[in-house]
Amino acid sequence: MDTGDYVSVGSCPFQLRLATPGDLNGIFRLLDGAAAWLRTTKDTNQWERPWPTREARDARVRAGVENGETWIVVDGYVPMGTITIARKPNIDVWSDLDLGCRLSDRAIYVHRLITARNYAGLEGLGSELLNWAGRKGQRLYGAQWIRIDVWASNLGLHHYYKKRGFLPCGRCADRHYPSGALFQKPVASIAESSFPWFVESMAAPLPALAAPRSGLLSLASH
Repeated sequence: MDTGDYVSVGSCPFQLRLATPGDLNGIFRLLDGAAAWLRTTKDTNQWERPWPTREARDARVRAGVENGETWIVVDGYVPMGTITIARKPNIDVWSDLDLGCRLSDRAIYVHRLITARNYAGLEGLGSELLNWAGRKGQRLYGAQWIRIDVWASNLGLHHYYKKRGFLPCGRCADRHYPSGALFQKPVASIAESSFPWFVESMAAPLPALAAPRSGLLSLASH
């Protein structure tokens, strides 16, 4: 989700690495910024309150980091985006599927794709993170699809993914679940970038390794 005007302190390629507990403050700030932007600029109820509770939402974000599923893009030491990728679906969400969407197919599942307000004007950052996730899933797991569940009422976000080659592939069977619009894209359709956006690293620089102080975490979002 792109959220603002681009201001860089560096240049491509940016570092893309696994998030650590020390990155949680930055990730929560990215989520808070996206939530505020949605509330004030878009006709959607996405992230207008923690879902289903603040505690559950915070726990999802922490679990993504602890399980080695959350990645962060940094411009120097400045967080500019984050993406969480998983090998397995939440079967309670991926539950009312179209015929062309088979959970037996190998796929990578994307959660919490966010770019910082100050970097949204860097056109293509969100798309490149999606493409990176799809190619990584194909390389490591033989993924055929990149999939994402999208906020059902955010039609603008549906359009964002459709423009990038994603097609609707079902709905969450529980119509009260807010992020129940399901999309997928064949990884085979993802072309290699003409220039490298990211340098991938498994390690964090020293400032990111320190654990966050208690009470400093902001509200998270799905």
